[in-house]
Amino acid sequence: MRRKEKEIINRQDIEKILWGASICRLAMVDGNTPYMVPMNFGYKDGVLYFHSAPEGRKIDLIKINPNVCFEVDQLIRFKKAKLACDWGIIYKSVIGSGKAQLLDTPQEKEAALDIIMSQYSGRKFEYPAKMLEKTIVIKVTIDRMTGKQS
Repeated sequence: MRRKEKEIINRQDIEKILWGASICRLAMVDGNTPYMVPMNFGYKDGVLYFHSAPEGRKIDLIKINPNVCFEVDQLIRFKKAKLACDWGIIYKSVIGSGKAQLLDTPQEKEAALDIIMSQYSGRKFEYPAKMLEKTIVIKVTIDRMTGKQS
């Protein structure tokens, strides 16, 4: 990171940003082109979880190349000023990379969906078997991540 004074190095502080974020942007590789989608997610113990329809571009790309990148951010406030060059944004963000895999069993999917739902609600739910069959869960084991604040 070029500006070390903005770097967040404490793992707990980075995890607080992940737990407080509403959207995670997941980026995949499509040949020579990046492809990124904003998604609901859950985070626990160095792993991100996402749910998806069983088909589509992101699923196709993960099957070809499991290497992914992700980004979450929390906008704190805009920093307004008289001069344009003095404007800014006070924020916290996390960027990282990892390997994606598609979870297969209903038990794996249910455990991951509980993590996703607790990200937003703090509680567990029941998932009908028909819905579990129609749902793909993406598990991203994080290789590295960095935090930044301004």
